[in-house]
Amino acid sequence: MWGRILRPHVICRSGLIWRSLFTMQLKTSEFQSLFTDGLNGLAELFEKHQYELRIAGGAVRDLLSGKRPEDVDFATTATPEEMKRMFQTAGIRMINNKGEKHGTITARLHNENFEVTTLRVDVQTDGRHAEVEFTTDWQKDAERRDLTINSMFLGLDGKLYDYFKGHEDLKNREVRFVGSAEQRIQEDYLRILRYFRFYGRVALTPGAHKPETLDAIRENGHGLAAISGERIWVELKKMVVGGHADHLLELMYDLGLAQYIGLPPDGDVEAMKRVWQRVKRHSPKPMTVLAALFRCAEEVEKMDIRLKVSREEKTLALFLVKHRRELRKSPDDPDSLKPFTDFIIDSRELDSQSKVCELLKYQGEDKLLGELCRWSIPRFPVSGHDLRKMGITTGKEIGSTLQELRDVWKKSRYQMEKEELLSHVKP
Repeated sequence: MWGRILRPHVICRSGLIWRSLFTMQLKTSEFQSLFTDGLNGLAELFEKHQYELRIAGGAVRDLLSGKRPEDVDFATTATPEEMKRMFQTAGIRMINNKGEKHGTITARLHNENFEVTTLRVDVQTDGRHAEVEFTTDWQKDAERRDLTINSMFLGLDGKLYDYFKGHEDLKNREVRFVGSAEQRIQEDYLRILRYFRFYGRVALTPGAHKPETLDAIRENGHGLAAISGERIWVELKKMVVGGHADHLLELMYDLGLAQYIGLPPDGDVEAMKRVWQRVKRHSPKPMTVLAALFRCAEEVEKMDIRLKVSREEKTLALFLVKHRRELRKSPDDPDSLKPFTDFIIDSRELDSQSKVCELLKYQGEDKLLGELCRWSIPRFPVSGHDLRKMGITTGKEIGSTLQELRDVWKKSRYQMEKEELLSHVKP
């Protein structure tokens, strides 16, 4: 996986503390697979103009973990203006200029988009946003990043640049802030939730947190109140379907964070832990996990006001809270799936089967979940047109007759065909 290890050397910069720059050579198939015509063209252009270009952040973490990253971000010593001149001269189209004020230019080469960001330092932060200055110092850019495992760079020759022992932390499955946890959190309070999310992705066991990290989170959790609900939900919904989600949600309650992020202050944590054990093998939706915390529909409404979740997510939470106790398999009916299939047929909603699948995950009904996933919604064989041909013409009468026939069809376990159903219509 690795080539030769290059000798670390000590560097010093104003800002944090003395650090050893750890470097080594990466030679993996996942890394090599990134070199499309587009990336090769990008690399040649930056080399021609003598600007450094490296892979940054999460993509480096994924590559070191043996994964091919879904998204690859790049960092460079070139300023946005220098990049724009370079791309314009080369006839390369640039798109989406919204990131330019933060130093990001998006170039399109060979039908691929490449986001390239100038190295930056934060000159002023308010816990939500940062004012930045551009730099050519790679360590200064690494210092402003949240976690050590996200602070590494990878040259396009495969050379790793690691200023804060991110590679060592990744190998040890540890999640640490770069430098002072308190300082990193106060720069952007959303980093509290990012810490938990990456803990779920990286750590092997729950509860292996550094006491000083939890102290910093507890003391600064109130800062989450000023973070937008949309940003919180992006992090939270990833965390609750990641590793150790039951432990992390309980810990967030212990640290007093729930009140700031839309979760009910008196959430049913014990119920959530039981539900998590049932659902974790079945790729649950985020709301399937969180619904266990809600004791009533009103708490779902309050959550939605704070987090502004999608309509689909909100309706799933309300569905689970309403039906988790009343919609269950019948102990007296040999067809255990019948209450659920009847509900789906009666609801006539396009996503009803998906919701009921989440309910079965929530209830721990693994066998029924498998059966329902294989079950296809049968088509009711009678239409209003069939009834009109029989002389039934008023809308009210057609509606009531169709409902009566649906009930007959349901009792037949959806087996009765059109002719037999129509024989039940009274002349």
